[in-house]
Amino acid sequence: SRDMFLEEFKRQVIQMCHYFAKVWKKIRTITVLFELFRFLFYMIVSGMYLNFNHYYCSVDFLAFDDALVMFVILSGTDEHGLKIQQAAEAAGKDPLTFCTGVSKQFRHLFSSCNISYTDYIRTTEQRHREAVEHFWSVLWNKGLIYKGSYEGWYSTQDESFLMPSQVGDALDSLGKEIKVSLESGHKVEWMKEENYMFRLSAFQSQLLDWLRGNPQAIQPERFHQAVLKWLQEDLPDLSVSRQRSRLQWGIPVPGDDEQTIYVWLDALVNYLTVAGYPDKHNQWWHVARHVIGKDILKFHAIYWPAFLLGAGLPLPQVIHVHSHWTVGGKKMSKSLGNVVDPLERSRMFTADGMRYFLLRQGVPDSDCDYTDDKVAKLLNAELADSLGGLLNRCTAPALNPAQVYPSFCPQSFPRAHGGRAVHEDYHMLDAIQKLPAVVEKHYETMHIYKALEAISACVRLTNGFVQRHTPWKLDRKNNEDQRWVDTIIHISLECLRIYGTLLQPIVPETSNKLLSRLGVQPHERSWAGLNFLARYQGMDCPFEGRALGSDSGVLINGREKPNNIEATL
Repeated sequence: SRDMFLEEFKRQVIQMCHYFAKVWKKIRTITVLFELFRFLFYMIVSGMYLNFNHYYCSVDFLAFDDALVMFVILSGTDEHGLKIQQAAEAAGKDPLTFCTGVSKQFRHLFSSCNISYTDYIRTTEQRHREAVEHFWSVLWNKGLIYKGSYEGWYSTQDESFLMPSQVGDALDSLGKEIKVSLESGHKVEWMKEENYMFRLSAFQSQLLDWLRGNPQAIQPERFHQAVLKWLQEDLPDLSVSRQRSRLQWGIPVPGDDEQTIYVWLDALVNYLTVAGYPDKHNQWWHVARHVIGKDILKFHAIYWPAFLLGAGLPLPQVIHVHSHWTVGGKKMSKSLGNVVDPLERSRMFTADGMRYFLLRQGVPDSDCDYTDDKVAKLLNAELADSLGGLLNRCTAPALNPAQVYPSFCPQSFPRAHGGRAVHEDYHMLDAIQKLPAVVEKHYETMHIYKALEAISACVRLTNGFVQRHTPWKLDRKNNEDQRWVDTIIHISLECLRIYGTLLQPIVPETSNKLLSRLGVQPHERSWAGLNFLARYQGMDCPFEGRALGSDSGVLINGREKPNNIEATL
């Protein structure tokens, strides 16, 4: 009947939503983090670096009996500001045309690297301009913005005024003495102009209270301490506009066409724009998370929270901070000729290969040095040889002639130590049984490299298990030997199933190939469905006796050491 059909349809939809809730809960932050690490490489565009900031909001809302958890991953381009205006002029293009071309290049890069997002915001969009104008008006109406005169050192490249303590002496390429930012090394100039000021000083104590009361608000800890130190120093009011005669490329100050809104106030509001500000952000904004580079910590951990407090909006739950990739221990720059092109490297090592390397080697706390040789060695050791070799060995016709998920024999591998299993085998099972919880913890805290270290260690344990018992030497005509061979392969395939599932956010194509080879269907790849080695626990195993997938190709090809080891332009 129609009612029965609708009831069954409803049941299946709810079941599907439960599944996706569990999947997204486990993988939501990982895709985001890869995007950030990928952007630690600098994309050269028309001789300049696009001021590209990657943002994300993690948004929860409940539906379907509180089962469905949804997340919005935000990426985009910050397209206003003086350096963009100057770069467009140098390219002989109007700023919007220039930014549109660059934005397309980034989207192409996302696609090539299998990077996903739910919203891509350009700060030149009308929806963003409306959000910024409203946000400005809220601060203005509360008396938090006033007209004043500002004088100090200014870095066009960083779009920031600097304190005298943040400026030092240096020589330019011609040997001329110049002033530079001690943090970024970019040239600064003394500037005095009339513009609008934000009462940043009024929020110093509130910001200190927020951080002292929320020790996990900024992670890792060393960045939390850095911001606390900044806040204990003098915190002057902040210039939040520029004279339009000097900066035309930006959003005009509402009611004053002679002033342009400061790019960092403009850009930061993009988070709110995607959340639906000013009308539809309430159900989303209270759970926002940010993932940022250490070079923009001050803007996100001091200016942005102060703006939000002024506007009466909740502060981000967590600000995750990552460090940078260097080449030869030096920051990437065109002048040094050491910029690494992420698109070229994704072609060289595959998108999955670069994703794995960046997340495996990149640590949030400190800078990491890049070479092509490191990438090749890591991919060969951990993906091609260790993981790929294990899969090839356990699915090869010589060892698995029936091409099925063989049966597990409890007598060969009893729960109590005995049978043909040895102490090291039980240690391996214990480690893999605990692995999902270990990986989940590290994924949630953005210590992705620790999660991958744990997975890699377990892969080595499984290889050691197979090598220790040499199933290819056993006599298949002997029933006891045959049961032991089947048990060894069954355990190894179960281990591979766990690894493939846990690695889905990191290397999606490789994980899909691995799980498909094992015959694991898409709906069986969720975190909740892991249930490692069910037969060992006295339960039925849905995979036992199932035919393996038909793709018997190499999981991932080994990588030769490239000729162009150093970075290329």
